[in-house]
Amino acid sequence: MSTRRHLPVLSSLRAVEAAGRHLSFSRAAQELLITQSAVSHHVRKVEEDLGVSLFVRQARSITLTPYGAKLLPYLSQALDLMAKGAEEIRRSGRRTLRVSLLASFATHWLIPRLARFTELHPDIDLILEPSTRTVDFGSEQIDLAIRYGRGGWGGTQARKFLTESISPVCSPSFAKPGGIPVEPKDLSKYPLLLSFSNAPFEWQIWSERAGVDLNAARSLMLHDYNIVIQAALDGQGIAMGRHNLIADHLRRGALVEFCNDSRVSEEIGYWIVLPEHPKHQAKVFAHWLTTEAIASMHE
Repeated sequence: MSTRRHLPVLSSLRAVEAAGRHLSFSRAAQELLITQSAVSHHVRKVEEDLGVSLFVRQARSITLTPYGAKLLPYLSQALDLMAKGAEEIRRSGRRTLRVSLLASFATHWLIPRLARFTELHPDIDLILEPSTRTVDFGSEQIDLAIRYGRGGWGGTQARKFLTESISPVCSPSFAKPGGIPVEPKDLSKYPLLLSFSNAPFEWQIWSERAGVDLNAARSLMLHDYNIVIQAALDGQGIAMGRHNLIADHLRRGALVEFCNDSRVSEEIGYWIVLPEHPKHQAKVFAHWLTTEAIASMHE
């Protein structure tokens, strides 16, 4: 304790460490956001306190004296240790949540609402990782997944939080040449825009409900549903519209429904998938997602 009473002022020790590390008063000043003369003043105070010279001052440069060379590693180590401790305290009040989800869901539904979650829970840092594959909580650093489909994620806690309605959609320009068909059977004459999936089901469910056979229809397989939406907007064909994601495009008239009264929903939707023992922040995010989904039904 007695040695600490004779410790030079911390701000002066920081100036000595920076000057010794850079071997430059000017670069130390730039790092510490003070003037070069202030650095020189701090260095002189430490030298007077210790009773030794720490630097050899030359016309255009400085070098460390043996005393300075001996002191520098102690200062660097001490400052690094203090910085590490401060950062640990700073981070201790925060929690990270890694969420695996479809890029299209993030783009068109989650991101426009995410500021509300951040405002409610500023202590949770979100990391969004786009993916469509089945999540393996045992081998992946994922805390919560959002998946699209009809369920069936074994070994997890999975529940649907947002029901999806689907129907064929296209751009008005694509529909203009012959007008928008009103019969589902007319779809077989046009290219269908498909989103890659390990277990595709949208067109199959819709065609079964509509009582039509689309096996002979031309198709264009695209990697991501965001690309499917863009291709439909550009008049490249007919997409299966997920109405929670394309609501703005329908409101603006950028997309139109291809058939009248053709929406299908029932078991299709977005699912919260959690490990058997989820983190607290994952439970918080799952609850918020459910609340937002309920609110979205009244938008």
